[in-house]
Amino acid sequence: MRIIINNHEYEASAGDRLLDIARSNHEHIGYFCGGNAMCQTCYVKVLEGNDLLSPLSEEEEAFLSSDLVKEGTRMACQATVEKQGTIRFVSAVEEVKQMVEHEPLHLVGYVAKMGWEAIIKLPDTLQLQAKRELDLWTVLSDVLSGIGDAFTLIGRACQQSCCCKTGNCECESGKG
Repeated sequence: MRIIINNHEYEASAGDRLLDIARSNHEHIGYFCGGNAMCQTCYVKVLEGNDLLSPLSEEEEAFLSSDLVKEGTRMACQATVEKQGTIRFVSAVEEVKQMVEHEPLHLVGYVAKMGWEAIIKLPDTLQLQAKRELDLWTVLSDVLSGIGDAFTLIGRACQQSCCCKTGNCECESGKG
């Protein structure tokens, strides 16, 4: 199965969560809660292959407005690959990064829209979270793992930035 995350191509298998595929390939994606559908930082926009993914989970239905769903937004911690084919998506984190780099004035509208969509779903989100029974130690472990992964990604980005600035750039060859 072919999966394209933030314009980088990888392989995936049926049953894989989008979040796990992105994390294992060190792709730029949010996941502060460690994949427990609590923080809403793992939003992705599916550009191709949405029909190859699992149906919306109860958590996604509670968090995602109908407008976001129509645009192809999914929670990477909830969406799993179900069928063979090509899936292409961009993470919200990468989308914002690109916006800051290329169209910074669009960021204001994006933030306002996402804030509005979260407010619309706030009653559903609160209702869902109130009835959930989570194992505190598992959640804490997942959060710490997510933080550790984030530091690893930051370290790699800094290393690539430094080696490219000094002219020893092996980043494009995949070594950096």
